[in-house]
Formats: sequence, C-alpha cells, structure tokens
Amino acid sequence: MRPLAALSTALLAAGLSTAPARAQDAAAWPNQAIRMIVPFPAGGPADIVARVVSERMAQTWGQAIVIENKPGANTAIAAAQVAKAPANGYTLLVVMDVTMVLNPLTSKTMSYDPIRDFDPISLLSKNTSLLTVHVDGPKTLAELVALGRANPGKLNFGAGIITTRLAAELFNKETGIVAQFVPFQGSPPTVQALMSKSVDYIVDGQAASLPLIQAGMFRALAKTNEGPVPALPELRSLAVEAGSPALNDVSTWIGVVAPAGTPRVIIDKVSGEIARVYADPAMMERLQKAGINAVASTPEDMARFIKSEGVRWGKVVRDSGVELN
Repeated sequence: MRPLAALSTALLAAGLSTAPARAQDAAAWPNQAIRMIVPFPAGGPADIVARVVSERMAQTWGQAIVIENKPGANTAIAAAQVAKAPANGYTLLVVMDVTMVLNPLTSKTMSYDPIRDFDPISLLSKNTSLLTVHVDGPKTLAELVALGRANPGKLNFGAGIITTRLAAELFNKETGIVAQFVPFQGSPPTVQALMSKSVDYIVDGQAASLPLIQAGMFRALAKTNEGPVPALPELRSLAVEAGSPALNDVSTWIGVVAPAGTPRVIIDKVSGEIARVYADPAMMERLQKAGINAVASTPEDMARFIKSEGVRWGKVVRDSGVELN
C-alpha cells in the first residue's frame, strides 16, 4: 500500500473508532464545569441574564457554570476566543446583535465569522433600551433637543455597544443635534459616566440604568421601541417623542451560541433547558424586574432571526448615513 493511501486509511479508521466515543461524551454531557463567556463587564444586561439562567442550569445538571467576563472590541475579543475553543459544549458564548450582526456590517476586519464559527443555541432576551439623562439634566426629550441645537458640538453622549450608539446617532441625525460620542465597553461604565456627568445623555439597556432611574438619580426621556417597560408605564418611544419613524425599534437582543461543530445533542440540551428555565413565572418576573425581557428560541429560530436582523440592520446602516468607526 502506498504511504499516502496508508495514511488516509489510518486516518479514516481513527475517525471511525473515535466516533462512538464522541457520541458517548455528548450523551454524558455535562460531566465537568462549563465556561460561559460574556463579552461585557459584570453588571450589564448580558451578564445579568447569563448569571440568572446559568444558576438554574447548574442546579439542574449538578455541574458548575463559570461566568467569565471578557469585554473589548465590541465583543470581538471574546468571540474570537470562543470561535477557537473545542466544540465539546464546555465553552459557550453569550452574544448580542453587535456580535452576530453589526460587527460584520461595520467592521472592515473581522477576527471571527459569526455564521461559520458558531452554532446558534437560543435567544435569551429582546430588550428595550432607554435614552437617559442625569436628574439635573433636561426634563423632556424636547428640552434635550433644544439644548443640543442651541449648542452644536458641545454635548457629549455615551453608549456601550454599536447598537445603542447607532440609536443615539440616529436620534442626533433626525433631530438636528451635533454631539460628541464617548465610547464605553458595556453598560456599567456608560452608566457611571452619566452619574459623574462626564456625558450629557446615554442610550443603554434597562438593567444598569433602571435602578438609578427608580432611585431618582437619572431620568429616562424615551425608550427605543414600543416594548413595555413595566417600571415606567408612561414612557413613550423615541419615534413618538421625536416625531420620527426612522427611530422606530432600534433595540438590542441577547443570545447564546457554541463553537461550530458542537454535537446537536448538546445544543438541544442547552436550548431545552433555557426554555424550561423561562417556563418558571418566578424566573421571568425576576428578569423583568432587572429590566430584561426574557425570550427563548430553538436553534433554528435563532438562526433565522440572525439572518433577518442582518437584512434589517444592513438597511438601517445604509439609510442612516451614520459612519461608525
């Protein structure tokens, strides 16, 4: 037998001999601790929903789920790391719209491929963000617009991800405000900047902002879509407050994925457990109080959702004329 043919035969035999072992490993999963990588600092919506859901899953499976916060580069640092992780179910990645949709639309160089490198598992939430000011700032959105128009280039605004920055940039464009953007890595530093008055307004998720709004330190001027905000039932959307349909439904979502090639039995086990966690009314209420609108999905539904979001956001980015660099 020729050397190349012998090598091919050996590799094929090795693959066939290890296939049953891989199937057994997948069926026995999990039999060790699981790492769940969150590409944001602790305390933001992605971190909160990951910790709440993983706590319940760890109880069910009898294995620890370790949350690792790895912020940076609009989630790309964490995504690139998980893309190279073994596809054995022991490393999962919490993703957002920025990870799976907006980075490919706005970045010239990508360290990962959101479609090729990951297998979708489930959505975790679809969230309504808030445009918020310090309590000492404008009392209404109209006041903020008037202030911005009267002081071109003098106001600062903050956001922690591309999606919320895009919402703020669109708001500025539609209302004629010229303001300076201050970037942050996730919700906690964004909120801290508003607290210290380093920025004049922010667009951010409810999880970090809502407690400070309820404490009387911040004031929400509008929400980014028509989704309910139970703690602020009278709050209207940006589109309504600013009188601009272009500002309708600029919202964020969170999900969980695994490295591509992860056995389907593991994907289904995680997806099914998330659905069971969300079937508990007490768990849903807990997340809602944290400003998180919990939503689960099948892997197929998440894949279709990501595709549709790519189409929707592609149009928004093109039509807005906003340059994200």
